Amino acid sequence: MLSDSTSPSESLSDLRKKYHERICSQIVWIKPEGYPNFADSSSKSSRDIASGVLKEMGCSHFRQAHLSDQQTGKLFEELTRDFIYEAFRLLNHLRPGKWIHSAEAISKFDQYEHLAEVERMVRENQELASIFGIDYIIKPDIIIARVPVSDDEINKEGTLLDLNHNIVRYSPLRSKEGSKPILHASISCKWTIRSDRSQNIRTEAMNLIRNRKGHTPHIVAVTAEPLPTRIASLALGTGDLDCVYHMALHELEIAVKNNEDQQEMLHTLIAGKRLRDISDLPFDLAV
Repeated sequence: MLSDSTSPSESLSDLRKKYHERICSQIVWIKPEGYPNFADSSSKSSRDIASGVLKEMGCSHFRQAHLSDQQTGKLFEELTRDFIYEAFRLLNHLRPGKWIHSAEAISKFDQYEHLAEVERMVRENQELASIFGIDYIIKPDIIIARVPVSDDEINKEGTLLDLNHNIVRYSPLRSKEGSKPILHASISCKWTIRSDRSQNIRTEAMNLIRNRKGHTPHIVAVTAEPLPTRIASLALGTGDLDCVYHMALHELEIAVKNNEDQQEMLHTLIAGKRLRDISDLPFDLAV
């Protein structure tokens, strides 16, 4: 749980720097050819830009051993989760409340609890399964959820709710028997983006949008992909993802200065409000 009483001991810049240091020491390793493992070996632009981003990040310690793609993705998810939770906690005065995080399927939250029954019915009926499919319940990489508030909390500063009056019976924010947390944000993590790796994020996003009962949570993605043209495959367009966040956008802006095509695409994504830095994410989650 993200405590609402934690006093800030670090600035957001401190947390961002620590995030980068942890990524470098735990995930990044330099290939024998001299470029980092988040570059595409078949693309000179990718190799050059990734090396430039790493230089601007100012890291000095890197992994010495190779990681599998699965291990890399899992570590990136864990380090990004830690940064988001710590940074979001610092903004508690801007977005007060009790917040939780856990690795849970979306059916554990108020807007999607009905999906557990829907999926059960579909799985038991082959005809329904052939029509609708069975992938209703997804498990986001990172979640933030709001804990419903008790009547005592609601009336803490005065009688906002007269318990003798039969009102506010259905809002999920008011705690009652059987209440579930309210899904506030679903965050996907992609260490790199290849041509086939962005579609599952869009599919999950549309699942969250179409199958909700209640408000739509924030739906975002975080990546370390060095090529803006590949980030564009996920970031361009509207209607599914709120925005894409780069682990080191400011460093990426410097690294693409000598690549006109990539620089132009990066400018398009930033100016079009489709790409932001990881440090922007906790503020956007406070909206």
